[in-house]
Amino acid sequence: MPRSEVVIVGGGHNGLVAATMLARAGRSVTVLERREELGGAAVSARLFPEFEARVSRYSYLVSLFPPGLLRELGVRVELRRRRVAAYPPLGRHPAWESMLARVAERLFGTLTEPLRSREEFRRLLDDDEIWAALFETPLSELLERSFGSDEERGTILTDALIGTFAAADDPELRQNRCFFYHVVGGSWDVPTGGMGALTTALAQAARGAGAELVTGAEVLAIGTDGRAAEVTCADGRTYGAGHVLAGVAPNVLARLLGEPTAPEKPEGAQLKINMLLSRLPRVPGATGESAFTGTFHVNEGYGQLAEAHRQATSGEIPSLPPCEVYCHSLTDPSILSPELRARGVQTLTLFGLHMPARLFAQPDAKDRAVEATLRSLNQVLAEPIEDCLLGLEALTPPDLEAELAMPGGHIFHRDLTWPFAETEADIGRWGVETAHPNVWLCGAGARRGGGVSGIPGHNAARAVLEASEHDHGAAP
Repeated sequence: MPRSEVVIVGGGHNGLVAATMLARAGRSVTVLERREELGGAAVSARLFPEFEARVSRYSYLVSLFPPGLLRELGVRVELRRRRVAAYPPLGRHPAWESMLARVAERLFGTLTEPLRSREEFRRLLDDDEIWAALFETPLSELLERSFGSDEERGTILTDALIGTFAAADDPELRQNRCFFYHVVGGSWDVPTGGMGALTTALAQAARGAGAELVTGAEVLAIGTDGRAAEVTCADGRTYGAGHVLAGVAPNVLARLLGEPTAPEKPEGAQLKINMLLSRLPRVPGATGESAFTGTFHVNEGYGQLAEAHRQATSGEIPSLPPCEVYCHSLTDPSILSPELRARGVQTLTLFGLHMPARLFAQPDAKDRAVEATLRSLNQVLAEPIEDCLLGLEALTPPDLEAELAMPGGHIFHRDLTWPFAETEADIGRWGVETAHPNVWLCGAGARRGGGVSGIPGHNAARAVLEASEHDHGAAP
């Protein structure tokens, strides 16, 4: 049985970050990836074989990946700022912009540090009004007193609803947690070459550091006594390890360990549509570049979001689905072949909100959801999007569960958690710990997970290195 000091289950971007850090620290590392390609949700694909276009198939923008971590890993990926932030454009709101800048400046750096207590986190922010608005009361209260128009409130609220099925006034504050992670890292930038370029660079760094990366290796079970572990794959191969890092969802990890899963399955809440267009569609009163370079908000008014949430909660596909689209190829044409660029071909990424997994139980639900979403998009265009379509792929939460093993198709593996310790026992830890001292979360389901950030992978690697140092120091 092959043995490594560390086995990483899942070759997504976080697993590759952890593999690089641990291998460079002198640990022997094996990464086991179920699929035939590395990267998890951070991949590019030639979705339409007759066209040479590499589309970021699942995740598509980068914000939370700390620049210092990329430098530490030696990964060179160009992240391009979009020339247009949003359409319709929001007016300047200096007080709001100042608040977001303060949150980012004071709190972003903590995401790659040991967990602080809630009170220490609050002191670090050093603004009781912002603290109460973001961390203690539903986001609806802040939006309704800060913005006067329905459109402005809705546009801002969308940052709280990406992959999160919640109302603006949800008392559990799921929308607040999502909003925090969407604004704390600054602008959302375009990875040059698509998400696949980021994964390729991370995989090269991991291999260069000495990590073994194994694809087509589906893990069926993990056994551990707290000091040594054994990982069993579907083809019968087994791997011994001192530590296991799990880049899979917590529910999946529980199943691999033979433990009970959470009583409620996570539920994803989005519809992702990837499109290839012969040209950009016309937009009333705007050019294609001004409308689609940034985030083009479609029927995402405050009231429209509330109505869509109400309909989805009752089990109905929203009649006018709120969604947002952007054109990667306007900022980064390198994902298209020279021939396609010369023809004026463009890509279009659509992310639909309030599309929970519960809506897709019927065989025709996906078709109905796509039809409703395109109808919603067409309502704000000067011509039907179908007139420009060369190809379309739609991904529902059940699709993501089947393809990426994300329970319920939840893109964050489960509801996002606060970025601080919520119990005294967790203060000073890394937010990746499990009930087993040698099994660690290193995916989006870790505390401070979600997004294409590399943060859970970094934190898991740091936790393992600290544990190893402690064990070595305690040895006779």
